[in-house]
Amino acid sequence: MATKGNSGDHRSRGSMSIFIVIGLCGFFYILGAWQRSGFGKGDSIALEITKQSDCSILSNLNYETHHGGDAGTVDESEGEAKEFKPCDDRYIDYTPCQDQMRAMTFPRENMNYRERHCPPEEEKLHCLIPAPKGYVTPFPWPKSRDYVPYANAPYKSLTVEKAVQNWIQYEGNVFRFPGGGTQFPQGADAYINQLASVIPFDNGMVRTALDTGCGVASWGAYLFKKNVLAMSFAPRDSHEAQVQFALERGVPAVIGVLGTIKLPYPDRSFDMAHCSRCLINWGSNDGMYMMEVDRVLRPGGYWVLSGPPINWKVNYQAWQRPKEELQEEQRKIEEIAKSLCWEKKHEKGEIAIWRKRINYDNCHDQDSQPTMCESGNGGNVWYKKMEGCVTPYPETTSADENAGGEWKPFPERLNAVPFRISSGSIPGISVEAYQEDTQSWKKHVNAYKRINKILDSGRYRNIMDMNAGLGSFAAALESPKLWVMNVMPTIAEKDTLGVIFERGLIGIYHDWCEAFSTYPRTYDLIHANGVFSLYKDRCDAEDILLEMDRILRPEGAVIFRDKADVLIKVKRIVQGMRWNTKMVDHEDGPLVPEKILFAVKQYWVAGQNVSSH
Repeated sequence: MATKGNSGDHRSRGSMSIFIVIGLCGFFYILGAWQRSGFGKGDSIALEITKQSDCSILSNLNYETHHGGDAGTVDESEGEAKEFKPCDDRYIDYTPCQDQMRAMTFPRENMNYRERHCPPEEEKLHCLIPAPKGYVTPFPWPKSRDYVPYANAPYKSLTVEKAVQNWIQYEGNVFRFPGGGTQFPQGADAYINQLASVIPFDNGMVRTALDTGCGVASWGAYLFKKNVLAMSFAPRDSHEAQVQFALERGVPAVIGVLGTIKLPYPDRSFDMAHCSRCLINWGSNDGMYMMEVDRVLRPGGYWVLSGPPINWKVNYQAWQRPKEELQEEQRKIEEIAKSLCWEKKHEKGEIAIWRKRINYDNCHDQDSQPTMCESGNGGNVWYKKMEGCVTPYPETTSADENAGGEWKPFPERLNAVPFRISSGSIPGISVEAYQEDTQSWKKHVNAYKRINKILDSGRYRNIMDMNAGLGSFAAALESPKLWVMNVMPTIAEKDTLGVIFERGLIGIYHDWCEAFSTYPRTYDLIHANGVFSLYKDRCDAEDILLEMDRILRPEGAVIFRDKADVLIKVKRIVQGMRWNTKMVDHEDGPLVPEKILFAVKQYWVAGQNVSSH
């Protein structure tokens, strides 16, 4: 292994040799003692936790499974593992399905060119995306909310473009995020407190939020203080790396846009949605974008619009726009909101807040009936065209019944039985099956913690569950130190993403045959339960693993859970990807066919000639 000449690099041939000798204890010790953090210093929290770990439980774990010697046979018959080379340095921030050059070949109408456009098979990269030189592990939360190492996202353009708006400042070798925003010059806290005078943040009733056109996600970052979990999205556009900054800060975000395709969330997902000067023309296309927000809002949910055209009479000169144009824009928004049966709750200054009615019985004052969408396809949204129709409410039997179930406060809703389960709307999943799933994942996560003792220490902030099921992995991990992006594969046998949202968690639909809508190095820990069995006849395991490598931080961890023969193939592939691995038995013993493979991605950066063997 070649080493960097940089005096700050504390990895050497000798230390890597020690890693091999000390086995799995050292395997997770690498996350503590050798983790690069902040300014290249080891993470003392992780180190201390690792020091305290009782490694005796690891002494009799073997690198292969205990199922009758098949592991060795399968492994050796395949010959030498293929070694993946680093991609060219120009791909450091490569986002395959939001590639800038490819985007420019698509129509600009309705932001189509900013939507997902993935490369064809012959254009896929089969190499490892390098980290930029000087890359360091982000600061632990909550320091990461306010500071991001410059080396991790070396783009100063926002500091110039948004200087007046207090988004981001460059100080020495870090970016500082003061918590400002275009619409909250007094800071995000003051802005959120204004909203809290109308929206019930403080009692746990509002837990999940969607932030459309989020900038660097300061709104979502500061909502964590209220225990509100925001899913933020923004396009990959001229404001370089805004979603990347959000994720570096430890805030949930994806690359996305309101364009021509439905948002990748089920009907009735979010407790609220928010647009703060998000530059979305809400009145265009006969209100289709507001109809899409209505689709993903739970009955009783809130929509916040701050900035133009709200309060246009006072601000039209400052905004340098004709007052007639702004007046018409607001008139259209008010008209569409009324047709959607939203109740306007508040308008003060540049903030307006509407609330979606709790059921259709409350909509008797409608002058005209909007076009209703066909019901029954709430989760069928992947690459589906947005529609100019209103999503129907679930049926209710009385005027005060909440369509889709009564709201429960968080954290009570985390383990309460969701309405979609209790109402029998997901065939084959009973209340008992849901409760069993919740309990079994508590057991699985406890077993993970016995191996990776820093799992819930704060070392892993951004976590992804690639095949989230009912969200019970995320529920078992729930902590203010971390958040989980629960991914529902579009080919999953049962679509349970709505259940995940009802639990007060967040998630997204995705097809793992394609790249995820994020920047490289944006997740600290990835959980892959049954992913490779699910996709075995759909796409190449190598492609999925290369995508996992792209989105995983250097020294990030992966937990695979699958059948033994599947994991042996996975283990062979990742041996050529600069990952260290360890296979262990199911917590119920070696006779259970399901095994667990732990992996850690090695630290390496652009220009570094490191072999994976």
